[in-house]
Amino acid sequence: MSLAVKRVYEPPSPKDGYRVLVDRLWPRGLKKENAALDLWMKDVGPSRELRQWFGHEPTRWEGFRHRYAGELDAAPENWQALAEKARRARVTLLFGARDEDHNNAVALKAYLENYLAAHGPH
Repeated sequence: MSLAVKRVYEPPSPKDGYRVLVDRLWPRGLKKENAALDLWMKDVGPSRELRQWFGHEPTRWEGFRHRYAGELDAAPENWQALAEKARRARVTLLFGARDEDHNNAVALKAYLENYLAAHGPH
């Protein structure tokens, strides 16, 4: 299992493996041809309501993680293929936020790691 998190504005690297944008909105100022994506998974990103509530406010981080996990629990069809890909190959979750510690990709990585640890190798 290999999951990484990286800001989508950083240059791609061969070490990234399978590059997946996990934001619901396209990152500002980024041309699609410069993103070097393998996949854009809009539906795995947090809902508009949750994004607006969180507002990248670090004091709301734990609440965001909990609520986002609830959204992910309710829609496994949005992320299970990603978990299976990460079981077999390196996957880099890309995000556009400035805060590299408090964003949906960091929360999603922890969620997927917990899922994969609980469900073992297949």
